[in-house]
Amino acid sequence: MSWIQKLYETYENCELMVGNAPENEVPLLPICHTTQKAHLEIVIDQDGNFNKARIVNKDLSRTIIPCTESSGGRTGKKPEHHPLCDKLQYIAGDFTEFGGEVTIGYKNDPRAPFRNYCELLAKWCDSQFSHPKASTVLEYIKKGTVVKDLVDEKILLVGDDGKLMKKWTGDKKDKPVIFSLFQNTAWQADAFIRWEVEADNDPCSKVWEDKTLWDSWIKYYLNTKRVKAFCYVTGNENSVAEKHPANLRRDGDKAKLISSNDWAGFTFRGRFTDTKKHNTYQTCGVGFEVTQKAHNALRWLISRQGYRSRNGDQAVVAWSTSGAEIHQLLDDPFEIIGEEDLMSDEEENVSTAQNLAIKLRNKIAGYKADIGDTSDVVVMGLDSATQGRMAITFYRELTGSDFLRRIDHWHDTCAWIHGYRFIEYKDNKKKTRKYFRFVGAPAPKDIAEAAYGSRADNNLKKLRKAAVERLLPCIIDGQEIPRDIVDSAVRRACNRVGMETWEWHKTLSIACALIKKSKEKEAYSMALDESRKTRDYLYGRLLALADSLEQWALNKAGEDRQTNAARLMQRFAEHPYSTWRTIELSLSPYKARLGGKSQKRQTMIDEVKNMFDTEDFMSDKKLNGEFLLAYSCQREALKPKGKINTNEKEQESITETDQ
Repeated sequence: MSWIQKLYETYENCELMVGNAPENEVPLLPICHTTQKAHLEIVIDQDGNFNKARIVNKDLSRTIIPCTESSGGRTGKKPEHHPLCDKLQYIAGDFTEFGGEVTIGYKNDPRAPFRNYCELLAKWCDSQFSHPKASTVLEYIKKGTVVKDLVDEKILLVGDDGKLMKKWTGDKKDKPVIFSLFQNTAWQADAFIRWEVEADNDPCSKVWEDKTLWDSWIKYYLNTKRVKAFCYVTGNENSVAEKHPANLRRDGDKAKLISSNDWAGFTFRGRFTDTKKHNTYQTCGVGFEVTQKAHNALRWLISRQGYRSRNGDQAVVAWSTSGAEIHQLLDDPFEIIGEEDLMSDEEENVSTAQNLAIKLRNKIAGYKADIGDTSDVVVMGLDSATQGRMAITFYRELTGSDFLRRIDHWHDTCAWIHGYRFIEYKDNKKKTRKYFRFVGAPAPKDIAEAAYGSRADNNLKKLRKAAVERLLPCIIDGQEIPRDIVDSAVRRACNRVGMETWEWHKTLSIACALIKKSKEKEAYSMALDESRKTRDYLYGRLLALADSLEQWALNKAGEDRQTNAARLMQRFAEHPYSTWRTIELSLSPYKARLGGKSQKRQTMIDEVKNMFDTEDFMSDKKLNGEFLLAYSCQREALKPKGKINTNEKEQESITETDQ
C-alpha cells in the first residue's frame, strides 16, 4: 500500500490545485469526477428550455464531469451511465426514434440507458444535496427532444428517411464538422454532450467549471456509500471502494491497478470468507476517498510530468509528495536546462562543454532548493500486457537530496556532447529547425532508439520499451548499463551507411555516452586525449582524420557523397589494419586535389600512426567501442571554431526532410 499512501499524501498537499489546469490539459480532479472529451455543447435556460447548441473546439473539449464508481471505468457491452454529461444514447429520450443504435447489451431494452440516466439524475435532484443546474438539465431531458433540437439546429444531420446519417456520402470538400470529431467512427450518435445552463445572476453557466456543482455531487454520492471497513492506508474505518478508477495513463485507458472482477475465471475461489459483494474489501481494504484521491493524483502527475511511450502503455513518473516541481529522471539536459537558457549564449561565444555541464548542475541544484533534503520523492513505472490489467514495474522511494544526487551522477558519468535536439519554427511560412548542442546523458527513449532503431516494427517496439524499463535501475540505483544495449548501440553507430546523416550523428553521440558510462572506471574525457596510446583509441583517431581529409576535398569540389572512411566504417571496426590500408590508399587523389593544404592533416595522421606499438597496429583484431570515443573526440577537435551544431558539410546540410 506504500504507493497509494504516497499518492494520497500528494493529493492532500496539492488540493488547492484541484480543477486548475491550462486549457485541455488533465487537471487534478475532484473525487467522484472524471474527464471526457466533449463533442457537442447544449445551452439551456434556467427553466429547462433549449436555447442553442454548438460543436466543441477540439482544443477546448476536455470536460470535468461527475461520475460513479461504475461509470468512471465503464466498459463492456452495458457501459454504465454518467450522472450528468454523457453520450446521446443516455441523455436523449428520442435517440432511437432518429435511428440511434444503443450498445449491444441494451439491445433488448433500448430505452434502458435513458431510463437509468433519468433515475440517477432524479435521485440526485431530489436529495438534500441537489443543485439548480442539475435540476434544470433534468427538466430539459424529460421533454425527450434532445436529438430533435440538435437536428433543428443543424448540428446533427438526417437523411431522406429522417434518421441520423451514419456517414457522409457527399463531396469531401463539403463534409460537415460533425463527421470529423471521432477517432474510430464518423457515427454522429457517438457524440458526447456537455451542458451550459444560462441563469440570472449566475457568472458560471458551464456545468464543468462550476465548483458548487462538483461539491453537490460529491456530497450526494458519498452519502450513498453505506458499507464501511478498515482502510489499510489511513488506518480508519471508512466507506470502502467497490471499484477503482481507470483512465490513468491517457483518455480511454481501461487498465486498472486494482481490480477484482474475475468471478467467472475462479481466480478467487476459496480465498475469501465473505460474499461475492464484499470480496474486494478483504483483498485490498482501501477507503473510497483514498483510492479516488490517489488515482486522480497519479493521472494528473503522469499527464503533467510523466513519460509515456508512443503507444501509451508504458508510463514513468517521478514526483515530490510535497507538490514541489522536480526534474524528471527520463529528461535529457535539453529539457532540464530549457531552450531559453541554451539560446542565451551568443553564437560568437558558444558555450563550451564545461559551461553547459555547469548550467545543468546549477539547474539540478535549483530543484534541491525547492524540494529540500528530506522531502519524499517517488519514482514509479507502469505498464500493461492487456487492456484490463496494469502493473507497477518499477517503484522507489527516496529523499529529495538522494534523488537529485543520483540524477546528477547519471548525467555526469553518462555525459557526452549531443547535437540532435532542435526547436521548429516558421520562417516566411517555411518550417525551419534550430539545432542545439547540450552536454549530459541522453534520454532513455533516445538510448532505446539508438540501440534498436526507430522503425515501426512490433518486435523493435517491444525491445525499445523493455530498454527504457531496464535503464531505470541504472539511473536510480546506479546499476551498470546492460551490456547488450551498449553493444547494440555501438554496432548501429558503426553501420554509418545504413542510416541517414542526422540519425547516424545522433546514434554516434549516444553510443559514446553509453561506452563512457559502461567504462566509468576509465574516466574517459569528452575532449581529445592526445596522450592516450591504446590501440582502439588510436585507430579511432586515424579513421576520423582520414574521414575529415577526404570530406574536405569533396566539399571543395562541390561533391555530395559519403567518404570512403564513412562507407568502410563497419568493416574498419571488424578488421582495422587491412581496412586502413584500403582507406589510406584511397586518400591519394584527395591529397593531390588539396595540394599543400593537406600537409597539416597528413602530418597529424603520421603522428598518430607513430604512437602505435608495431604489433598493435598490424593486428586485425576487432575494435571495441573505445574507437568510437576517439573518433568522436577527434572530429570535435577538428571542428572549425564558432560552429554550434555542425561538424562537416554533411552535418550542415541537415534539412527538415532528413528527419
